Amino acid sequence: FQIAIRACFLGFAFGCGLLLSAGRSAWRHFGWYMCSLSLFHYSEYLVTAINNPRSLSLDSFLLNHSFEYNLAALSSWVEFTVEKLLFPELKQITWLSTVGLLMVIFGDCLRKAAMLTAGSNFNHIVQNEKSDTHTLVTSGVYGWFRHPSYVGWFYWSIGTQVLLCNPICVVGYTLVSWRFFRERIEEEEITLIHFFGEEYLEYKRKVPSGLPFIKGVKVEL
Repeated sequence: FQIAIRACFLGFAFGCGLLLSAGRSAWRHFGWYMCSLSLFHYSEYLVTAINNPRSLSLDSFLLNHSFEYNLAALSSWVEFTVEKLLFPELKQITWLSTVGLLMVIFGDCLRKAAMLTAGSNFNHIVQNEKSDTHTLVTSGVYGWFRHPSYVGWFYWSIGTQVLLCNPICVVGYTLVSWRFFRERIEEEEITLIHFFGEEYLEYKRKVPSGLPFIKGVKVEL
Protein backbone atom coordinates (compact mmCIF):
# COMPACT_ATOMS: atom_id res chain seq x y z
CA PHE A 1 0.00 0.00 0.00
CA GLN A 2 2.80 2.44 0.91
CA ILE A 3 4.62 1.53 -2.29
CA ALA A 4 1.45 2.23 -4.29
CA ILE A 5 1.01 5.61 -2.59
CA ARG A 6 4.57 6.67 -3.45
CA ALA A 7 4.27 5.40 -7.02
CA CYS A 8 0.95 7.23 -7.50
CA PHE A 9 2.42 10.41 -6.04
CA LEU A 10 5.36 10.27 -8.45
CA GLY A 11 3.04 9.50 -11.35
CA PHE A 12 0.85 12.47 -10.41
CA ALA A 13 3.91 14.73 -10.19
CA PHE A 14 5.07 13.49 -13.60
CA GLY A 15 1.65 14.18 -15.10
CA CYS A 16 1.59 17.70 -13.64
CA GLY A 17 5.05 18.24 -15.06
CA LEU A 18 3.85 17.19 -18.51
CA LEU A 19 0.95 19.65 -18.34
CA LEU A 20 3.28 22.50 -17.37
CA SER A 21 5.75 21.46 -20.08
CA ALA A 22 3.04 21.61 -22.74
CA GLY A 23 2.15 25.20 -21.87
CA ARG A 24 3.88 28.42 -22.85
CA SER A 25 4.06 29.98 -19.40
CA ALA A 26 7.24 30.78 -17.46
CA TRP A 27 6.57 27.57 -15.50
CA ARG A 28 7.27 25.44 -18.58
CA HIS A 29 10.84 24.69 -17.54
CA PHE A 30 9.67 23.86 -14.02
CA GLY A 31 7.47 21.24 -15.69
CA TRP A 32 10.58 19.73 -17.27
CA TYR A 33 12.11 19.65 -13.81
CA MET A 34 9.07 17.94 -12.25
CA CYS A 35 9.14 15.24 -14.93
CA SER A 36 12.87 14.69 -14.44
CA LEU A 37 12.66 14.53 -10.65
CA SER A 38 9.69 12.17 -10.48
CA LEU A 39 11.10 9.88 -13.18
CA PHE A 40 14.47 9.71 -11.40
CA HIS A 41 12.94 8.56 -8.10
CA TYR A 42 10.48 6.12 -9.68
CA SER A 43 13.16 4.53 -11.86
CA GLU A 44 15.45 4.10 -8.83
CA TYR A 45 12.83 1.80 -7.33
CA LEU A 46 12.02 0.09 -10.62
CA VAL A 47 15.62 -0.73 -11.54
CA THR A 48 16.32 -1.96 -8.00
CA ALA A 49 13.28 -4.25 -8.28
CA ILE A 50 14.70 -5.68 -11.51
CA ASN A 51 18.33 -5.92 -10.41
CA ASN A 52 18.33 -6.74 -6.73
CA PRO A 53 14.81 -7.47 -5.43
CA ARG A 54 16.17 -8.82 -2.13
CA SER A 55 17.40 -5.32 -1.22
CA LEU A 56 14.15 -3.67 -2.32
CA SER A 57 12.36 -1.46 0.23
CA LEU A 58 10.46 1.80 0.49
CA ASP A 59 13.85 3.51 0.79
CA SER A 60 14.64 2.39 -2.77
CA PHE A 61 12.60 5.34 -4.04
CA LEU A 62 15.23 7.57 -2.38
CA LEU A 63 12.47 10.00 -1.46
CA ASN A 64 13.79 10.07 2.10
CA HIS A 65 17.46 10.02 1.09
CA SER A 66 18.48 12.50 3.79
CA PHE A 67 17.46 15.74 5.47
CA GLU A 68 20.15 17.54 3.46
CA TYR A 69 18.78 16.16 0.18
CA ASN A 70 15.25 17.35 0.99
CA LEU A 71 16.58 20.73 2.09
CA ALA A 72 18.48 21.09 -1.19
CA ALA A 73 15.31 20.32 -3.18
CA LEU A 74 13.29 22.82 -1.14
CA SER A 75 15.94 25.52 -1.57
CA SER A 76 15.86 25.07 -5.37
CA TRP A 77 12.07 25.50 -5.42
CA VAL A 78 12.32 28.64 -3.28
CA GLU A 79 15.06 30.13 -5.46
CA PHE A 80 13.11 29.42 -8.64
CA THR A 81 9.94 31.02 -7.27
CA VAL A 82 11.64 34.11 -5.83
CA GLU A 83 13.72 34.75 -8.95
CA LYS A 84 10.69 34.14 -11.18
CA LEU A 85 8.88 36.93 -9.34
CA LEU A 86 11.84 39.34 -9.25
CA PHE A 87 13.62 38.48 -12.50
CA PRO A 88 11.10 36.64 -14.74
CA GLU A 89 13.35 36.92 -17.81
CA LEU A 90 15.98 34.82 -16.01
CA LYS A 91 13.63 31.85 -16.03
CA GLN A 92 12.95 32.02 -19.77
CA ILE A 93 16.41 31.25 -21.12
CA THR A 94 15.30 28.24 -23.16
CA TRP A 95 18.73 27.30 -24.52
CA LEU A 96 20.17 27.16 -20.98
CA SER A 97 17.26 25.07 -19.70
CA THR A 98 17.75 22.76 -22.68
CA VAL A 99 21.41 22.29 -21.73
CA GLY A 100 20.27 21.46 -18.20
CA LEU A 101 17.71 18.98 -19.52
CA LEU A 102 20.41 17.24 -21.58
CA MET A 103 22.62 17.05 -18.48
CA VAL A 104 19.72 15.52 -16.57
CA ILE A 105 19.03 12.93 -19.27
CA PHE A 106 22.72 12.04 -19.59
CA GLY A 107 23.20 11.77 -15.83
CA ASP A 108 20.13 9.64 -15.21
CA CYS A 109 20.85 7.33 -18.16
CA LEU A 110 24.43 6.85 -16.98
CA ARG A 111 23.29 6.07 -13.44
CA LYS A 112 20.67 3.57 -14.58
CA ALA A 113 23.17 1.96 -16.98
CA ALA A 114 25.53 1.54 -14.02
CA MET A 115 22.80 -0.04 -11.92
CA LEU A 116 21.78 -2.44 -14.68
CA THR A 117 25.39 -3.35 -15.48
CA ALA A 118 26.21 -4.04 -11.82
CA GLY A 119 23.09 -6.17 -11.41
CA SER A 120 22.73 -7.66 -7.94
CA ASN A 121 26.09 -6.15 -6.97
CA PHE A 122 24.49 -2.70 -6.84
CA ASN A 123 23.03 -1.50 -3.57
CA HIS A 124 21.93 1.94 -2.41
CA ILE A 125 23.71 1.34 0.90
CA VAL A 126 27.48 0.82 1.06
CA GLN A 127 27.99 -2.80 2.09
CA ASN A 128 30.37 -3.66 4.93
CA GLU A 129 30.28 -7.41 4.39
CA LYS A 130 30.98 -9.23 1.15
CA SER A 131 28.30 -11.66 0.05
CA ASP A 132 29.05 -14.92 -1.77
CA THR A 133 27.67 -13.48 -5.02
CA HIS A 134 29.48 -10.14 -4.80
CA THR A 135 31.86 -9.67 -7.75
CA LEU A 136 33.94 -6.76 -9.00
CA VAL A 137 32.25 -5.25 -12.07
CA THR A 138 34.67 -3.69 -14.57
CA SER A 139 32.77 -4.00 -17.85
CA GLY A 140 30.38 -1.64 -19.64
CA VAL A 141 30.20 1.84 -18.11
CA TYR A 142 32.47 0.59 -15.33
CA GLY A 143 35.20 0.45 -17.95
CA TRP A 144 34.79 4.22 -18.39
CA PHE A 145 34.53 5.25 -14.73
CA ARG A 146 35.02 3.45 -11.42
CA HIS A 147 31.87 5.06 -10.01
CA PRO A 148 29.50 5.67 -12.94
CA SER A 149 26.39 5.77 -10.73
CA TYR A 150 27.89 8.63 -8.72
CA VAL A 151 29.05 10.41 -11.87
CA GLY A 152 25.53 10.16 -13.25
CA TRP A 153 23.92 11.43 -10.06
CA PHE A 154 26.46 14.29 -9.82
CA TYR A 155 25.68 15.65 -13.28
CA TRP A 156 21.96 14.90 -12.92
CA SER A 157 21.74 16.99 -9.74
CA ILE A 158 23.62 19.94 -11.23
CA GLY A 159 21.61 19.63 -14.44
CA THR A 160 18.34 20.06 -12.55
CA GLN A 161 19.50 23.49 -11.40
CA VAL A 162 20.84 24.50 -14.81
CA LEU A 163 17.42 23.47 -16.16
CA LEU A 164 15.73 25.77 -13.62
CA CYS A 165 18.23 28.59 -14.31
CA ASN A 166 19.00 28.74 -10.57
CA PRO A 167 22.46 30.37 -10.38
CA ILE A 168 22.76 30.14 -6.59
CA CYS A 169 21.75 26.48 -6.44
CA VAL A 170 23.98 25.59 -9.41
CA VAL A 171 26.99 26.68 -7.35
CA GLY A 172 25.62 25.21 -4.12
CA TYR A 173 24.68 21.85 -5.66
CA THR A 174 28.08 21.57 -7.35
CA LEU A 175 30.06 22.19 -4.17
CA VAL A 176 27.89 20.09 -1.86
CA SER A 177 27.56 17.18 -4.32
CA TRP A 178 31.30 17.16 -4.99
CA ARG A 179 32.11 17.03 -1.29
CA PHE A 180 29.49 14.33 -0.64
CA PHE A 181 30.74 12.06 -3.42
CA ARG A 182 34.38 12.60 -2.51
CA GLU A 183 33.69 11.31 1.01
CA ARG A 184 31.36 8.56 -0.25
CA ILE A 185 33.89 7.30 -2.80
CA GLU A 186 36.70 7.18 -0.24
CA GLU A 187 34.46 5.26 2.17
CA GLU A 188 33.34 2.84 -0.54
CA GLU A 189 36.83 2.23 -1.90
CA ILE A 190 38.15 1.25 1.52
CA THR A 191 35.49 -1.46 1.55
CA LEU A 192 36.21 -2.53 -2.05
CA ILE A 193 39.93 -2.85 -1.35
CA HIS A 194 39.07 -4.99 1.67
CA PHE A 195 36.76 -7.14 -0.49
CA PHE A 196 38.88 -7.54 -3.62
CA GLY A 197 42.43 -6.57 -2.65
CA GLU A 198 44.93 -6.33 -5.51
CA GLU A 199 42.19 -6.91 -8.10
CA TYR A 200 40.53 -3.63 -7.14
CA LEU A 201 43.84 -1.77 -6.79
CA GLU A 202 44.74 -2.74 -10.35
CA TYR A 203 41.33 -1.60 -11.56
CA LYS A 204 41.74 1.65 -9.63
CA ARG A 205 45.07 2.33 -11.34
CA LYS A 206 43.60 1.86 -14.81
CA VAL A 207 40.17 3.52 -14.57
CA PRO A 208 39.44 7.07 -13.29
CA SER A 209 36.77 7.77 -10.70
CA GLY A 210 34.87 9.85 -13.27
CA LEU A 211 34.37 12.87 -11.02
CA PRO A 212 36.57 15.98 -11.38
CA PHE A 213 39.51 16.17 -8.96
CA ILE A 214 38.39 13.06 -7.05
CA LYS A 215 40.95 10.27 -7.12
CA GLY A 216 39.48 8.14 -4.37
CA VAL A 217 41.15 6.74 -1.30
CA LYS A 218 44.93 7.04 -1.20
CA VAL A 219 46.79 3.77 -0.91
CA GLU A 220 50.21 3.68 0.74
CA LEU A 221 52.68 1.58 -1.23
